[in-house]
Amino acid sequence: MRKNYVKLPLLIAALYFGGDLHAQSTQDTTTKENKIEEVVVIGYGTQKKENVTGSIGIVTAKDLADKPNANPLNSVQGKLAGVNVVTSGTPGGSPRVDIRGVGSLSGNTVFIVDGMLTEDISFLNPQDIESMSVLKDPSSLAIFGAKAANGAVIIKTKSGKGKPVFNVNSYLGIKTVTNVPKMVNADQYIELYNEKLLNDNGSSAGSISRADFPADTDWFKEIFRTSIINSNDFSASGSLGKLNYYGSVGYLQDEGNLAAGQGINSGSGFNRFNTKLNLSYKITDNITIGDNFSFSKTRTDVANNPLLDARNSPPLFGPINSATGTYQFFNGYSIANPRATLDLYRSQVRQERMLNNVFVDIKFLKDFTFRSSYTTDNYTPVQYEYTPAITYIPNPTISNLITRTNRYRNYVWDNTINWKKTFGNHNLELLAGFSRIRDSRSEDVWIAKNVSYDGTNGSLNIGNGTDIFNYQDTAAAVTNGRPAATQDQQRIESFFGRINYDYAGKYLLNASVRRDASSQISTDRYKTFPAISVGWVVSKEGFMSEQNIFNLLKLRASWGELGNPRVKRDFSAIVTNIGGGAYYGNTGYAAATVDRVIDPSIGWETTTGSDFGVEMAFLNNKLKVEGTYYNKESKDIVYGVNQATISGASNPYDFITNAYSFRNKGFEVSANYNTDLSESVKLGFYGNFTSLKNEITSVYQGSFLETGASLFGNSIVRLQAGQAVGSYYGYQVDGVFQTDAEAAGSGQTGAKAGWFKFADLDGNGVIDTRDKTFLGSPIPKGTYGFGFNLTVHSIDFGIDFQGVFGNKIYNYNREQRYGNESWDLDMYNNRWRGAGTSNTNSMITSNQSIILPNSFYVEDGSYFRIRNIQVGYNLPSGIAQSLSVKKLRIYLSAQNPWTSFKYNGFSPEIMNQDRVQMGIDQNIYPISAIYTMGMNLTF
Repeated sequence: MRKNYVKLPLLIAALYFGGDLHAQSTQDTTTKENKIEEVVVIGYGTQKKENVTGSIGIVTAKDLADKPNANPLNSVQGKLAGVNVVTSGTPGGSPRVDIRGVGSLSGNTVFIVDGMLTEDISFLNPQDIESMSVLKDPSSLAIFGAKAANGAVIIKTKSGKGKPVFNVNSYLGIKTVTNVPKMVNADQYIELYNEKLLNDNGSSAGSISRADFPADTDWFKEIFRTSIINSNDFSASGSLGKLNYYGSVGYLQDEGNLAAGQGINSGSGFNRFNTKLNLSYKITDNITIGDNFSFSKTRTDVANNPLLDARNSPPLFGPINSATGTYQFFNGYSIANPRATLDLYRSQVRQERMLNNVFVDIKFLKDFTFRSSYTTDNYTPVQYEYTPAITYIPNPTISNLITRTNRYRNYVWDNTINWKKTFGNHNLELLAGFSRIRDSRSEDVWIAKNVSYDGTNGSLNIGNGTDIFNYQDTAAAVTNGRPAATQDQQRIESFFGRINYDYAGKYLLNASVRRDASSQISTDRYKTFPAISVGWVVSKEGFMSEQNIFNLLKLRASWGELGNPRVKRDFSAIVTNIGGGAYYGNTGYAAATVDRVIDPSIGWETTTGSDFGVEMAFLNNKLKVEGTYYNKESKDIVYGVNQATISGASNPYDFITNAYSFRNKGFEVSANYNTDLSESVKLGFYGNFTSLKNEITSVYQGSFLETGASLFGNSIVRLQAGQAVGSYYGYQVDGVFQTDAEAAGSGQTGAKAGWFKFADLDGNGVIDTRDKTFLGSPIPKGTYGFGFNLTVHSIDFGIDFQGVFGNKIYNYNREQRYGNESWDLDMYNNRWRGAGTSNTNSMITSNQSIILPNSFYVEDGSYFRIRNIQVGYNLPSGIAQSLSVKKLRIYLSAQNPWTSFKYNGFSPEIMNQDRVQMGIDQNIYPISAIYTMGMNLTF
């Protein structure tokens, strides 16, 4: 009894100060990785890796540890075949995860965190994660039904057992933006500006000189800074009698690379405080209860991203007008001062999020287990957006404040009964379950003018302003013609079942069925989704007993169907108000009309997939190889299409319905090798490769859609059968006209020497919209990652590489020209300035024909990157024990230190959540290199 009293204060302190189990988990996980009996987490249970018949990628705590990433998914990039992670450079930003291509144009990959389904895990501390199971094929995903159509990742957080273990993990690093595009300096800009006047007007009237513009500003240097990232985590785990516990607390600070501290701006920083407490208590041998609790508090500074302004701004001006002491106005230019863009805007998002999962496991009748799990996810992001009075421009504005409060109240209630029985060589496991999910959101928006800011958030109070308006005031919304606050509730109710069977561990069967009902669907609300997968462990056959090559040889195949009810709708805003639209006598009265054509019977999107794979292990399980062919077809995808034949409708070019079908198919190959060369020397390699072909197979009524970013009414993206999702559409450039005579005979209206030469694809001698063609796809044809790690005595070293190829980027930053925007150095060096000078870059001109969507702005998106380099030193065990610690490791790491690419921008990794515009670079926040020093301490 006395010993328990001694432990209690330690437990309380541990739960308060927190930390990580990295040292312990890494050792255990490494051991498991060399065993074929590795157990993986699947939907509503676990299974031996060798008995798994679907495609599941495994991420361990080791893969997530020691990486300076706020979001754990960033550490997965390049680690798993079939999983393309596109990271966000924005501090605290969530990456885009595409599992085996594009599954839908709506919704995202779902994450199941201790039973809770969510599409955002930015609240989660990577140090709290024990494992991640990435479900890739429909047979693995089908058990989760409607929520998993875009893929699912099961995240299991850490638990404790045994003697108390305390961990401290900390790192400090610097972040710097790399590969900054090179722009022209002041002298070069003046040269191009004057050259443009001659090209456009035939005279030098209005030319400028250096004497009139003494400044020479590098606007990227003006808005960027080197910043600090810091993380500290503490944890405790263990057991107290029948109680197992894991508790942690952590704090992350990422300052961001946009230069804060000037004007009123709050930069682009991200702070997160989080705490975790996982408890399980065994009431009897047959009854276990538990609670998995997470709480996080985040602050995100949302800067008004000035990158496009910095690229466009002429170097002739400085940020500050020396005569007035205020921001410099660019007279004669329709470009905002980048420094002012960053400074004269302040926005923050503050959020508290509490996720709590309570569960009970009851074993009865020897072979049965009942589990009930109820998870709540409550969070309230509160955002303000403040723009002060802008006085440095010719037409000054007054201050404006907007506050937004969103309330999310979500829950998941799962109930399952599991029966597991062995009959000789027959192993059978049956699962039956019921699930209910509800996601609800409400929004409250306030607007006010003439609010003064005194340097404190408290002064940004709606009540301090004038012209106050609340979007939740429905009467005011109608009276003023403004929208009411939005709210939404989605519910899914499901029944599901699964059978797992194997005979002597050789012949494997997994079959499941789930019936979902969704509140989002108005017709055919109930849908049934089946799945089946089989496997044959060939290496366990008697005829393989004499061979010495394979430790494992398994063949597997799967098929399954999924549904997605979370699709785009067009049910609202179908009535348009017409002021003075109806007249009685000479008096006009307000009226309304229905001018939109809608589809009220939008139904489920469905995804059907199959894969065929082989798994092999050699050299006493040191080398493991997997290969898979997959084919995933998505049908009835909801999005807009061109219905221009609908007369009088306001939406003829964006009629939303179940319009698209597309296919993703390809191969995955992965290999892992781990060996102990001696007692103190360990070596490991890994590598993976994925090929992908995405193709739109059909469009509603043979139509298409031109959408996405556009310039002067010219859209960049076209969705059409036979092409990949997000493909660019425009003119094919066949060089540059070298003489006026050549241009005059081309059939290209108004063309002259120095213009792009557009290809006459239909051969009719006239260049018009019929000559437009597809210019490339943003979807990579292949992704890959590889790396190795080496441990020699107390020193460890690891390096990860990652890359993509076969994709194209549309450099919309470069295309957006309205007049006198600046130029990049490539344009200066390679421009056309006379016959024979260039056949790639056009002349310097303001003519809009040059900036029509065309192949010049479509660039190679391939890249090869050193994703992470790390070297560590482990204190020898003898010295560690003398200091009463189990482990002490010091390390240095570099993340994204080097990238090889040809793209004319910050980075070819373009992070757009919108799948239709995923390859368009338009003011994207750049990826940073991060250099850190850290420590792992276990005692």
